[in-house]
Amino acid sequence: MTTKELLYIEDVLGHEKHFQSQCQETIGQLQDGELKACIEEMKQKHQQIFQNFYNLL
Repeated sequence: MTTKELLYIEDVLGHEKHFQSQCQETIGQLQDGELKACIEEMKQKHQQIFQNFYNLL
């Protein structure tokens, strides 16, 4: 991989970690169970994306 590609992956990993933490924070603030479940799915999707990019390394 080129340096530019590695920097891109590093950037994506940081964004995905941020999205995960934002989802977790939002889940903690919600009362509606259905909405919490939806945000939990989003969090899991971002965890999967993070893992896929991480595995490229």
